[in-house]
Amino acid sequence: MADSGGEAAASAAPTPPPPDGRSSCAAWVQFLRARLAGAGASLWVAVGLGLLYALRAPLRLCENLAAVTTFLNSLTPKFYVALTGTSSLISGLIFIFEWWYFRKYGTSFIEQVSISHLRPLIGRSENNVPEPGSPSGSRDADTNRHNLSECKVWRNPLNLFRGAEYRRYTWVTGKEPLTYYDMNLSAQDHQTFFTCDTDSLRPSDTVMQKAWRERNPPARIKAAYQALELNNDCATAYVLLAEEEATTIVDAEKLFKQALKAGETIYRKSQQHQHQSPQHEAQLRRDTNVLVYIKRRLAMCARKLGRIREAVKIMRDLMREFPPLSMLNIHENLLESLLELQAYADVQAVLAKYDDISLPKSAAICYTAALLKTRTVSDRFSPETASRRGLSTAEINAVEAIHRAVEFNPHVPKYLLEMKSLILPPEHILKRGDSEAVAYAFFHLQHWKRIEGALNLLQCTWEGTFRMIPYPLEKGHLFYPYPSCTETADRELLPRPWTDTLGHTCID
Repeated sequence: MADSGGEAAASAAPTPPPPDGRSSCAAWVQFLRARLAGAGASLWVAVGLGLLYALRAPLRLCENLAAVTTFLNSLTPKFYVALTGTSSLISGLIFIFEWWYFRKYGTSFIEQVSISHLRPLIGRSENNVPEPGSPSGSRDADTNRHNLSECKVWRNPLNLFRGAEYRRYTWVTGKEPLTYYDMNLSAQDHQTFFTCDTDSLRPSDTVMQKAWRERNPPARIKAAYQALELNNDCATAYVLLAEEEATTIVDAEKLFKQALKAGETIYRKSQQHQHQSPQHEAQLRRDTNVLVYIKRRLAMCARKLGRIREAVKIMRDLMREFPPLSMLNIHENLLESLLELQAYADVQAVLAKYDDISLPKSAAICYTAALLKTRTVSDRFSPETASRRGLSTAEINAVEAIHRAVEFNPHVPKYLLEMKSLILPPEHILKRGDSEAVAYAFFHLQHWKRIEGALNLLQCTWEGTFRMIPYPLEKGHLFYPYPSCTETADRELLPRPWTDTLGHTCID
């Protein structure tokens, strides 16, 4: 057995070319490459140390090392005190700026800069794709899961109601509109937002903590009723019933109003005890999340039931009362409602605040900005006239805004122009992906149709982006390149029959 193993190892090891002159230079090169690949990083370390030793005289390493040693020995304790004080001052200023930036925009400036600018520069190369026969080819599933985790998936700000909308679709068509991956992400969101370490202090919260972890919808609903039996003012139990048991928006709104009454009472109690211990602070954060979620869903109920001004007021109050929660993207709900009211000046005011260079973009931001600029010229735009006399300044601004939006997410125009059919949007979206395009077009197609000539101008100009940028999914002028896992994440977020049509958007 040992002999056979030794023979196998000997046969696998690279053999040097025979020394009788029959081997060519190419054979020697192949032999050296095999040896270097087998030696690994230790060989390169040895080579580097050898070169450093050989070049010690030209580089004057001994003299430079002695000079550095002399410099360090000459430093006094005052220098280290000054260095420590200076670094502490700079760190304090950075911390104060980060705190101010987070209070104003709800995100970290350093994190945003690193994600937007540094990560594409220092990220892993996408050119090192293993060949089908390579050893790493057998780990494609693990690699896909790892790449999927690198894509930041966002909660859809306009996600539908499971009981009143998604489940009604299932009743009519017999198809499931949500994927398991999408619903699993929602379960994680619910546990993050609606639970905390102090749930054991309230029996109803203990039951609800288990309810959010249940995979079976009837089991979750049953647990919510159990929590209400223990405490009739359990706000999260009403939230679960409004989301999953209510079969109409009217029923959902009634349950959310009960949840609001209970949530406000619990929130006021938590405010009174927030400074007593870290556990009370965690409880206040949870109760704040619950209250914001309830008010937001009530605003969405009012929007769906036609009470749009009421919805706008609730959203504005939320954004003013809880500015640190701007990462929930409530402004996207506000934009859609204002567009329904045709309050374009108010839409522009919201864009002026959130369409900032330092803030994360979205299809709603980019395409709404393009729609406003398109609105000023679309009713009298004609391709023949434009080609004959050239574009005016307003038309150039509109075309540039469309190109900017298309570069951010090139999937959206095909849905707005009805070249691809729409489905119910998922509960989570991948920015710049097909899932975001579905979610945007599902709610905003009517706003583009309302403005005369807007879709005509979009159809005439959006393909120009692909002529300016040969590979819009790999590189761009305004935005960082697409992550390599974009299509993989979309296939997990969108239903199976729909993912067969996914792929890179390109112009033949």
